Amino acid sequence: MVSFILTLKRLFHGLFHSFKEKEFQVIFVLIVVMLLSGTIFYTKVEGLSVLDALYFCFVTLSTIGHPDFVPQTDFGKIFTMVYILAGIGLFFGLIVRIGRGILSSKNKK
Repeated sequence: MVSFILTLKRLFHGLFHSFKEKEFQVIFVLIVVMLLSGTIFYTKVEGLSVLDALYFCFVTLSTIGHPDFVPQTDFGKIFTMVYILAGIGLFFGLIVRIGRGILSSKNKK
């Protein structure tokens, strides 16, 4: 339990440090826009609830995947392919920036 708390502390320090960088702020805003646009799309086109749509967007961009949901419409399938191509790079860019923030905040101590 102690190691979990220490890991969370390092994560929050890294996030705090990362938010000072302009590039991180831009990537973060783009990720939020991607999640919102995907959530709206899957809510309107595929008929998912807002929480289910947001969950599907998050697990798709993080490459975890959702085992139970597959878009039912052709438009939904095309949107998902484009969404994956555009979003995964942004998501990994965000993860890299957070990792840099963790390492640089650790080095400053």
